[in-house]
Amino acid sequence: MTLADLPASSPQHPPRAALRGIRPVARALVRLRWRVEVDGAHHVPAQGPAILASNHVGLIDGPLLTVFTPRPVHALTKQEMFSGRLGPVLRATGQISLDRFHADPGAIKACLRVLRDGGVAGVFPEGTRGDGELHRFHHGAAYLALVTGAPVVPVTMLGTRPPGGGTNAMPDRREGIHIVFGRPWTCAAQPWPRTREHVLATSALLWDHLRAELELALARTRRSLPGPLPAGQSGDDPDTGFLDQTREQ
Repeated sequence: MTLADLPASSPQHPPRAALRGIRPVARALVRLRWRVEVDGAHHVPAQGPAILASNHVGLIDGPLLTVFTPRPVHALTKQEMFSGRLGPVLRATGQISLDRFHADPGAIKACLRVLRDGGVAGVFPEGTRGDGELHRFHHGAAYLALVTGAPVVPVTMLGTRPPGGGTNAMPDRREGIHIVFGRPWTCAAQPWPRTREHVLATSALLWDHLRAELELALARTRRSLPGPLPAGQSGDDPDTGFLDQTREQ
């Protein structure tokens, strides 16, 4: 399967014009509360399909990714978020519901449709909030890249959770937040069939690239990550993907 083989976007994921109208207002509202700095935005391709792969430290990572990326983003979002007060907003802006604990071909197909339409898909490879150091790395971003050949742009979120804060903690008013876009990573699109070994090898290369870009982002901003979540607050996460046990807390 190639991008050209995929069907056009379904009505469940509206045109990116719906996001374009909301984003300027949302950016202004966010900046009333926090000092947000965006670095490396030029790394996001101006047109064509792209995949954003971000670390995940705080509750506001997803909204900030959607609002401050130079182009509208359709991000994979855990399905639990769609049943709460944010559900209507997530649906209206074309975010993609993901069942993290079971195979979810519908979510993958939705991402592929976004990419087929020349849009931007967002992924949090860690799967859940944590210290943001990419100890765990799920294979979804690598699979999307392998199917489509779309570039993967690393994203590092810094300051979106205070040091030592709990899973739902947010930075104090007027605190600084950095969103750092790193150098894109690409691989050749692989036609069907794609073996598990091929996906794992591709994912390992992407994982290395994202961790290297994370270190560069920390050095460039002279900031640090917030550290692990307090005991007992780590989110549930499926036992899949790579796990760097030498760095796991």
